[in-house]
This record gives sequence, structure tokens and C-alpha cells, in this order.
Amino acid sequence: MHSKSRHLLSDIGDQMFLTDGGMETVMVFHEGIDLPQFASFTLLNSETGRAALTKYYTAFLDEAAAQQAGFILDTPTWRASAGWGQVMGLAPEQIDAINREAVTLVQSLRADRPQQQPILINGVIGPHGDAYAPQQVLSAEAAQNYHHRQVAVLAAAGVDLISAMTLSSHGEAIGIAKAANEFDQPVTLSFTVETDGRLISGMSLADAIHRTDDATDAAPLWYGINCAHPAHFRDILHGDWVERIGSLRANASRRSHAELDEASELDDGDVDELAQDYHQLLHMLPGLHVVGGCCGTDLRHVAAIGRSCLHHQH
Repeated sequence: MHSKSRHLLSDIGDQMFLTDGGMETVMVFHEGIDLPQFASFTLLNSETGRAALTKYYTAFLDEAAAQQAGFILDTPTWRASAGWGQVMGLAPEQIDAINREAVTLVQSLRADRPQQQPILINGVIGPHGDAYAPQQVLSAEAAQNYHHRQVAVLAAAGVDLISAMTLSSHGEAIGIAKAANEFDQPVTLSFTVETDGRLISGMSLADAIHRTDDATDAAPLWYGINCAHPAHFRDILHGDWVERIGSLRANASRRSHAELDEASELDDGDVDELAQDYHQLLHMLPGLHVVGGCCGTDLRHVAAIGRSCLHHQH
């Protein structure tokens, strides 16, 4: 483990941090804002979009402060990589500028907060393609090459850590971890699973985590599960590998990825039931550091999750 990771882990200690919910589904379904390619970085293009991001983040930061919790403040850069930029007609240099602008925005939000609230700036990256219907599965080497540029820009912009979200293959996870290691960046890797608790390839989450740990010189800080309902993965959480799960960002809906992709209305699930699910999972995941939400979740869900987890720790 490199020095920056060690320092970050010692700063985190046994604290539990809140993070936000399903930013993209909130913007589309609650705020009525169109997100081309489901890319929240497009909000940086206008004053209206920047105001929507500021309002969104501020509500979660206020909730974390009210619950006396630290906060993982994500950059809106999940799709701000070269391939998605190309799809949207953006040159690599324009995507670089978007990543820098995203970091500047969240840094300014942190600067406005009281010092006693621990806030980590999290540089978010996503898969090179569609996580739920991948046309191509990258090798570790190809993934390292693909993600290298975005990791470099986020690292230079001054993020505290890099987090990859909704990964559906261990090869891409390994490549991202190696890219982060090149820049001495602490990294967390979050996988998404299907309704059977497995990656879309059929690989078990345990296998994906073991293979990624074995293939990286400096292991990720932790792994996460995101964009799946607790009912989809609760039954697989046994074995020594579960100690490596440090982040949980579940969907509000029990639907499969395919069903959610085709849905024209938001399924925001049951807020109280989801919070109870997290409380149950808290006792199954001894290494859990970060709780928040993914698709369909908003401030209501994350506030309830915080209440169920923050003061009932392991």
C-alpha cells in the first residue's frame, strides 16, 4: 500500500461516511433535466446545470452534517472518459477540462463547509462502455490504457481518492487499480451485480475481488457494491472476502438492470425497507466505511440509511 493510501485509511479509521444517492435518476426524474448519455458531467455546461449540482450536493452535505458524519463528495465524472466523450462529440482535451472543472466545483463546495465535517473529494470514473450490456470486455492492460488519462487528470486536479463505479468485469477493475497506482492515488473499486449476485459474466463477486487483489501491487483501499438491490446480493455475503467490502450504494428498486433500462418511470422502492436492509448488511460487512445510494435513491433514502447505520456501527 502506498503512502497516500495509508494516510487516508488512518484518517478514515473506524468512521462511517455518508455519500450521495442516484444523482442521474434524481436529475432526470425529480428535476426534469435531460442528461445526454445519462452523463451528469453535462450539467457543468450551463449555469442552470451547475446550480442543480450545487443544490443536490448541498442537501446531502447538510444531511451528513446533521447526522455528524463525514461525507464522500463525488465528482460528476462517471462518464467523463474519452470513449463517452467521443460518443458525445467531445475531443479528449475537452473531456480533460470537464474533469478539472468537476473537481474545482466540488472543492469549492467543501471549502464552504465548516472544518469539523470531514469531507473527502472522490474522483469518480465509470466503465468504458455500458456496464449492463457490455459490447466489449477490456483486458487489464487495455483498461489501464483507457482509464490512464482520466485518472491522471483527476489526480493532478487534487482529488483525495479515485473510485470506479458500476464495474462489471475484473479485468477493467485491475486496469483501473493499476492506473491509479501509477499516480500514487488511493483507489476503491465498486462492482455491480445481477439479480443472482454475480457479475454479468457469471463470475462470482468473491472471485472478482480475489483476482483483482492478486493482480495489483498496491491493493485497492476497499471494494464496493453499487447499482443493485440488497436482495440481489445479500445471500452471497459469506467468506473472508466480505471484509474487503467498504462501500455500499444500493438501488432503491428490486428490478433487474434490463428492466430498469426499459422503465419510463422511476422506481424509488421503499425508503424504510431499504434502510432496514442496510442495517442488516452492516453486521455482515465488518469493513464497511461508506453508505449511500444508487439508481432511484434520493436524499430521503440516504438520510434513512444514515440513521440506520451511523449510530449502530459494527
